[in-house]
Amino acid sequence: MTEPQVRPCVLDQNSDIRQILDLIADKWTALIILGLSRDTKRYSELHREIGGVSQKMLTQTLRSLENSGLVQRKVYPVVPPMVEYSLTPLGQTLVPPLKTLCEWASEHFHQVKAIRTKAGDEKMKLDEVVI
Repeated sequence: MTEPQVRPCVLDQNSDIRQILDLIADKWTALIILGLSRDTKRYSELHREIGGVSQKMLTQTLRSLENSGLVQRKVYPVVPPMVEYSLTPLGQTLVPPLKTLCEWASEHFHQVKAIRTKAGDEKMKLDEVVI
């Protein structure tokens, strides 16, 4: 008789799920996934679309997403080289929950901002996410 698979707990510090959560909870990951949710994009298109991300951070995050099976990188044999990025089927499964989080942020942005202001936390800045 085989043992039933136990689902790892995300709260367990030794859980492998923590690495996955670290990846998908990263703000650049969320913005890249949302940026690619509409269509395939070249690196320069993504860089222009995602305000504030450095080339280094965009490259690192895309590489990590590719290595995790969430993003597909396609290189065309042309000069100069052309590279396109798109979501894999696994990456597409992240779009609905990320959109839900962004909708929550848009709906509650003013409440959170007011509470932070009242608490005197002027250092924290929030930008609305356009969905």
